[in-house]
Amino acid sequence: METASWGRRVLALIVDWFASTLVVVLVLGPVGWSENRLSSVYVLLVFALETAVLTAVAGGSFGKLATGLRVVQDERPGPPDLLRSLLRSVLVCLVIPPLVYKPDRRGLHDLAVGTRTIRVR
Repeated sequence: METASWGRRVLALIVDWFASTLVVVLVLGPVGWSENRLSSVYVLLVFALETAVLTAVAGGSFGKLATGLRVVQDERPGPPDLLRSLLRSVLVCLVIPPLVYKPDRRGLHDLAVGTRTIRVR
């Protein structure tokens, strides 16, 4: 299994961030979103929860699924469990782990939980 390209993974991240922002805007309203000092924290929390839950349930976040990517475990077929998915999401939110990676394009967030992101179509 070859790890997915950076371009597709960044696109998935952008889709996820946009969707998370949209959820927060829908909950707070446009004025509430623009005036609330914590709105960016809410977006980060929605992003972390969305990516963790959907990765555990469907094998990828909304953005990954939309761009034809899946997160799989190294030692067994299928998506990671909820705890691994949550840890992976938290590490992605820290930003640095995905930027430190091996030649096979697996970042520290994937190495820490034993996963990889692959292309399915």
